[in-house]
Amino acid sequence: MKYDFTDIMTTAEAGERWGIAQSSVKQLCTGAQGRSPRLIEGEEFRKSGRTWLVTKAGMERLYGPEKEGKE
Repeated sequence: MKYDFTDIMTTAEAGERWGIAQSSVKQLCTGAQGRSPRLIEGEEFRKSGRTWLVTKAGMERLYGPEKEGKE
C-alpha cells in the first residue's frame, strides 16, 4: 500500500492549507463548548503524543478543497 504523507498533517499545517486558525482545526478534533468532535476519530484525526493529526479527507469533508496554490 502506498501512502501520500501530504494527506496527513498537523492542525497547524491544516489551518495554513485551508486558511483557518489552528485552534479551529484543533476544536474539530476535541469538540468545542461541550459539543462532540466534528471529525471522525480514528479515521479523520488522532492524537500522537502532544500533536493532533488530521487527514486531508476529513478537512475536505468539512471545508471543501484546499485553497488554491497550497497543494
